[in-house]
Amino acid sequence: MPDVPDTPIQPDRTVGSMSAAISNAVVGLLHDYTGRGPTHARTTIGPDTIVVTLRDSLTKAERTLASRGQDVEVLAMRRAFQNTMRDDMIAAVEALTGRSVEAFLSDNLHDPDVAVEIFLMHRSDHDGQHPAGA
Repeated sequence: MPDVPDTPIQPDRTVGSMSAAISNAVVGLLHDYTGRGPTHARTTIGPDTIVVTLRDSLTKAERTLASRGQDVEVLAMRRAFQNTMRDDMIAAVEALTGRSVEAFLSDNLHDPDVAVEIFLMHRSDHDGQHPAGA
């Protein structure tokens, strides 16, 4: 597992650097679990949602199987990896943001070779209080 800081992200850190840190953590975990990370990752951060979009993440073996009609099996294997990585992905995002993940969703396609990792964050402010009207 890649090194993830033990302390939450500092308030003066830019959203861009937080996005890059989350992308790097997710790519590193995928590499550790599958032997290959995606060639492109982009993290979008909203008030309560973090979405990591990944491109070109399938291994050569997975691409070969998918091209020969075994795409259902490849996607099932990817779902199994995502379920296995779930706790590490959540821990990385929580450590980097200093917020709690309420839900984690993940999905893949083989054509095009894209994946998304979606983190729904608890709807609380940094003091742990729910915002008015939430």
